[in-house]
Amino acid sequence: MRTFILLAAYATATLCFSCDQAGSSGKPATAQPTTTDAATMVTRGEYLVTISGCNDCHSPKKMGPNGPEVIPETMLSGYPANRPISQFDSALAQRGIAQFNEDMTAAAGPWGISFASNLTSDDSGAGSWPLENFKNALRHGKFKGMDAARSLLPPMPWFNLAKLTDEDIQAIHAYLKTTRPVKNVAPAPAQFKDIPRKL
Repeated sequence: MRTFILLAAYATATLCFSCDQAGSSGKPATAQPTTTDAATMVTRGEYLVTISGCNDCHSPKKMGPNGPEVIPETMLSGYPANRPISQFDSALAQRGIAQFNEDMTAAAGPWGISFASNLTSDDSGAGSWPLENFKNALRHGKFKGMDAARSLLPPMPWFNLAKLTDEDIQAIHAYLKTTRPVKNVAPAPAQFKDIPRKL
């Protein structure tokens, strides 16, 4: 009887060890993110987007009693594609003076005119990009995070955002994937010679 108990204990221990090894495929177990972890990451991303001032340029605004206010329905959707191209004073830009349009979704300076892009979860927005592209855009200032693409233009402060940790970039990306999708493709950057000068 004693032998039977020892054999049963040995068989149970062996079975448990085998199941554990099969479940991990010989690799160390990694914790899978829980719903709470994912929710915490999204909350962290929303916080980072807020304190980093992403809405300042990437969200269309309307004038309120205290100045420009983000329009909730188009938050983070960039310069509206259906809006006429903002006009700026090219002489001021050539003197190195940066200018913004009325809701700060377009800017002008010696580089020409740049338009804030869509960051929402829509297919036309950065929230739909793979994480690696999003990380490359912030780390190296590349349009759509593609190595061969043009550099991001001012006023996008990618050189400051490049200092974010990988975890922070992942959190921002996770949050953007949860934003209200807004279909909008902002205009491509332009040179002053291509746009009528404001009189």
